Amino acid sequence: MVQSINLKALSTLASVVRRPYLAAPHVFVPTVSEVSYEALRDHCGIKAVIFDKDNTLTAPYENELHPRARLGLQSALDTFGRSNVAILSNSAGTADDPGFEDGKKIEEALGIAVIKHTEKKPGGLDEVMQHFPNVKEPSELCMVGDRLLTDVVFGNLHGMLTVHILPLCTGEENKNDNTVAKVVRTAENKIMYADWWGGRAIRGKTLPHKVWKGEDECPLVIGGEAEPLLGDLEDKE
Repeated sequence: MVQSINLKALSTLASVVRRPYLAAPHVFVPTVSEVSYEALRDHCGIKAVIFDKDNTLTAPYENELHPRARLGLQSALDTFGRSNVAILSNSAGTADDPGFEDGKKIEEALGIAVIKHTEKKPGGLDEVMQHFPNVKEPSELCMVGDRLLTDVVFGNLHGMLTVHILPLCTGEENKNDNTVAKVVRTAENKIMYADWWGGRAIRGKTLPHKVWKGEDECPLVIGGEAEPLLGDLEDKE
């Protein structure tokens, strides 16, 4: 599937330039399998989890669940139930997916819903809220993905709890990834996580979540807080 230009991301870029902390996640973990979904439910007021797809649950443009994401997805399903876990992708379920053909294949392969939406992330809130009738406000949602400028900004714009992960795939395994996405992802990760005053200042202004008061008070990272290593965040050929 060929992705069209993400006009919503481009239009939101000015807001992120003015307020770069919109791209600062609440939590960073290597994969979706290092998140405590029970803590999200029991201590953070979260009622549903939204996953990005490519490089979050699967290799880019593949439908098979990646081995390193298997434990995390199953934990989310066990904790929240199948009706409260879904995918919000910038390819499947959008206008780039005529007839929802890719969405149907993904739903069959992964066993969870793909949310149809007209605007790409960081747009799509209306469709997300309609998908989860038990969710009364966006702060009851957790957004999990590998992209700061789409997944994390989308969640932060609306008051969700945001979890940023490493891209699942590198090298040959990542050969199908969108070239522009790879370049932009590497740049945004360097700005956010490199050891420089700007990155530290941005992370220091991470927007508060309505319920979650921080990793010290309510740990969400299995095995302790994960510190991102810049080398691991770079897309390797």
